[in-house]
Amino acid sequence: MAAEAVLAVGALPPARRFALTRRLFRHRLFVTGLVLFGAMLFLALAADWIAPYSPMRMQFRARFRPPGGAFLFGTDNFGRDIFSRLCFGARLSLGIGFAVVVATGIIGTATGLLAGYFRRLDEWLMRVMDALMAFPAVMLALAIAAALGPSAANAVIALSVVYIPRTARIVRATVLVVREMDYVQAARAFGGRDLWIIWRHILPNSLAPLIVQLTFIFAYAVLAESILSFLGVGPPPPTPTWGNMIAEGKDYIREAWWIAMFPGLAIAITVLGLNMLGDGLRDVLDPRLKVQQG
Repeated sequence: MAAEAVLAVGALPPARRFALTRRLFRHRLFVTGLVLFGAMLFLALAADWIAPYSPMRMQFRARFRPPGGAFLFGTDNFGRDIFSRLCFGARLSLGIGFAVVVATGIIGTATGLLAGYFRRLDEWLMRVMDALMAFPAVMLALAIAAALGPSAANAVIALSVVYIPRTARIVRATVLVVREMDYVQAARAFGGRDLWIIWRHILPNSLAPLIVQLTFIFAYAVLAESILSFLGVGPPPPTPTWGNMIAEGKDYIREAWWIAMFPGLAIAITVLGLNMLGDGLRDVLDPRLKVQQG
């Protein structure tokens, strides 16, 4: 029964894919998450067109303007428009999160596939992953980013190192089930090479839990990047990121609460939306849940 619980999204026939897509868009949690995350993604992609000012433009006569009028979300201590910086900050914060998802997905998936399929590699690969997971995620990312220096690229490296073990363990657990299934044994009996079996049979049947996991990692990466930027080891100011904006606004929280509040709300909406997306995908892609709910 455990083996039957693994869905191969890429291996489904077109009719099943259409039915799966229809169930997803009927799932309220998934649709709500898609709307919330889509709104933040729109801000990032359309920043050049919807931002009324340059995110770096300083207007000292307009310092600490409250929300409203010419400044939708107000201005900061340098007179920079908060809404404009929020839009361009979304581009960088979401971009870092997406880069972490790509790096984690590729390296973590490859590690999990090798560890789960080749038993001689399992022991030492998983011990390395366990060693990385022994450290608190944010503390390890903070140490790596501080050692490498503050930049967007180094933040991606630090967060990828932190979240690769989580992806690798998810993929490995799935591979351990799939590699014992009859069609994989048949492929071996007919002389199929290991790499071909992994690519043709193992990987497609490991996609469902991987996709769900990556949506959660996207949310964790956006939140962790904001923490790194807040602590000064992310992309350096004046580059707008949500974490930088909160850090700059913390000293003026009483007289200019909007400087820190709006980027904080953007982080909360993004993380909430991605978590809802992940929960919706899990509910639809995992048939064990449907059996339990039925």
